Amino acid sequence: MSVTDGRPVRAGPEETPTVNDRPHDSGTTFRTLAPGQRCQVWIADVTSGTAELRHETADILLEAPNWTLDGEALILNGDGVLWRLPLTGGEPARIPLTGAPPLNNDHVLHPDGTTVLVSGEDGHIHRAPLTGGAATRLTGEPKTRQYLHGASPDGQLLAYIETFRDDPAAPGIVTVAPADASTPPHRLDTGAGHSDGAEFTPDGTWIVLNTEAYADAPGHAQLARIRPDGTGLARLRTSPDVDWFPHLSPDGRLATFLSFPPGTLGHPENLPVHLRVVPTTDWNTPLLDLPLFGGQGTLNVNSWSPHSNRFAFVAYPRAEDSATVTVVRH
Repeated sequence: MSVTDGRPVRAGPEETPTVNDRPHDSGTTFRTLAPGQRCQVWIADVTSGTAELRHETADILLEAPNWTLDGEALILNGDGVLWRLPLTGGEPARIPLTGAPPLNNDHVLHPDGTTVLVSGEDGHIHRAPLTGGAATRLTGEPKTRQYLHGASPDGQLLAYIETFRDDPAAPGIVTVAPADASTPPHRLDTGAGHSDGAEFTPDGTWIVLNTEAYADAPGHAQLARIRPDGTGLARLRTSPDVDWFPHLSPDGRLATFLSFPPGTLGHPENLPVHLRVVPTTDWNTPLLDLPLFGGQGTLNVNSWSPHSNRFAFVAYPRAEDSATVTVVRH
């Protein structure tokens, strides 16, 4: 979900351009790099405990990598459009989507491997071909904005966060809905406070998320899980940190998430944060820890490789920050 303090940051007239294959066509303002800041796309290997820099630029702020199911590329957003970064080498290429609004950093690859589910600045979720082409809107609730985070393994259900258009400061609500809109959306009770990052586990039996339901201070998000029918809410990790965006590997053995410093409100940009890797049998015991300068955009969506041995992430070092991300083994 695109926020700076746990709530949506953009509002205004909803306009859908004919084609969104050029940045800034709609007049919507998107995040940019500060003078001297770089955008770095990294790939970490959980077996070797190493991280490799795969792309660096000072020209565009890229966010939220998805790993394609064929293992050949990463899909990222930047300047309101999607980009394909080939892992065999080369520069990112824009993916032209006809009929799509400007996009934010909440996008998920459909389980079919050929289409992508995207969240638009119009507040709705759309589906489009990964190679480019016509986008189809999937959601249409006029009173809320929808921020996608997960699709069920069979692609039939979507898990997203809803916020009310007339009250953008209200907490986000975890919502499950059929992708074909055949039945009404089902809002899950995840307790008091904001919830976000709702993503299906690989077997589809749970949704993992971050929630303030267990907060002992404003904004103290913690990791939890809940069944898609809204039962069984349970805390996964107890931490002094503000933990966001849990993502399970395709084999279900490992998970990544982002830890913000205690006292952080929401998941802002440009902070020293920790990207942690844990076994899903023990969320309190990290296997790997990657300190970096980032936050918003670093790990908003699932970025695991198809074989569960690597994952991608984005760092945004400033001139005074280290240009290298070091992996710490525990």
